Amino acid sequence: MAFNLYISHFTPTIITYLLLFTTPSISALNITELLSPYPNLSAFSALLSNSAVASDLSHRSSLTLLTVPNSYLTSPSSVDLTRRLSLSALADLLRYHILLQFFSWSDLQQISPSGILVTTLFQTTGRASSNFGSVNISRNPTTKTITLHSPAPYSPSNATVLFLVKTLPYNITILSVNSLIIPYGFDLMASETLPPLGLNITKALIDGHNFNVAASMLSASGVVEEFEADEGGAGITLFVPTDIAFADLPNNEKLQSLPADKKAVVLKFHVLHSYYPLGSLESIVNPVQPTLATEDMGAGRFTLNISRVNGSVAIDTGLVQASVTQTVIDQKPLAIFGVSKVLLPREFFGKESAVPGKPGNEVIGSAQSPDVSPSPDNSPGFGGPSSHLSSPPGFREDDRSGVDVLGQRSSCIVAAVCCIGLLYVLV
Repeated sequence: MAFNLYISHFTPTIITYLLLFTTPSISALNITELLSPYPNLSAFSALLSNSAVASDLSHRSSLTLLTVPNSYLTSPSSVDLTRRLSLSALADLLRYHILLQFFSWSDLQQISPSGILVTTLFQTTGRASSNFGSVNISRNPTTKTITLHSPAPYSPSNATVLFLVKTLPYNITILSVNSLIIPYGFDLMASETLPPLGLNITKALIDGHNFNVAASMLSASGVVEEFEADEGGAGITLFVPTDIAFADLPNNEKLQSLPADKKAVVLKFHVLHSYYPLGSLESIVNPVQPTLATEDMGAGRFTLNISRVNGSVAIDTGLVQASVTQTVIDQKPLAIFGVSKVLLPREFFGKESAVPGKPGNEVIGSAQSPDVSPSPDNSPGFGGPSSHLSSPPGFREDDRSGVDVLGQRSSCIVAAVCCIGLLYVLV
């Protein structure tokens, strides 16, 4: 009896220690450490470190790195290129070799001859022309070779995959390629000084070609200046509907006819007051996120429900469910993502009116049933399972060193349950 009481008294303490010692640690991605066991990649690793691109990857996950072996990187043409470029231009060239999507070796073997377009880290800087910061990957079914090149027609720069260096499942793949790839239209004589990080949001949307309506609305409303002013703090994340999304709005959703103050609220409803890279959105723990409109209209209102559905980031307003379709800008402190639908707040467009006493408590338009997509559009450039890890801005932002966190966490839970069962048997 006394033994039973002793065990029961200390069971919570024992379980706590078990969980503490079996929970995997999460650390930032150190790409140069991953490359250190491969001496033939030492020159490429040094370029990543010297240009500070290695530090860009510390909060990234689900990526494929294209490395160039020393024997190819030390050729006269490659040496001339890397020495001639300014440090900032060299960094952008290296960013073009970082694909923001995890590809296993079997994934690469299934790529069609027509190829697929994949976003690179260079594309997310906003300095790439059009979509020329992306890479086209194709596979020759006869020779089985995998080729990477610019999406520009007849691009003179391309590379062939030599072999698989390393894979950390669902997070990082390192491939060896036979040459550096130069983005189409890349300025090989770029100056050392890059433009300031404070970007012109409206210009970035216009350059994206798919966001003319949103750019016009932001410019006319004047809220874009408020967005740009917020970049200096925790940063901001914008979900910008495409022109097609605006064209697909039902006729009874009179967004354009809203009074100016309510239209500004709807635009702010598309913005999170923190910088979230896509990996953080994919693994966000608390799905209900306040927006800039929440700050103006009151706590608990004008919130977005963000989750991962069918491999994409889904954004649910309570009336519509949109998905992230592309990355426009992703460079701290600013992230801009294209979304498939206009995010209509239920406080303005739903069956229930807003709380009395707050601006905008009228119901605009007729009551709408939730417009939920059964399967959101796939988000190009990202794959792998959801990890459900918290990623508060400024803390770790989905920092993982290529570990399959979900699998380890499941193993820890199983081990803890087994230990609890054993304790009950002893009791």
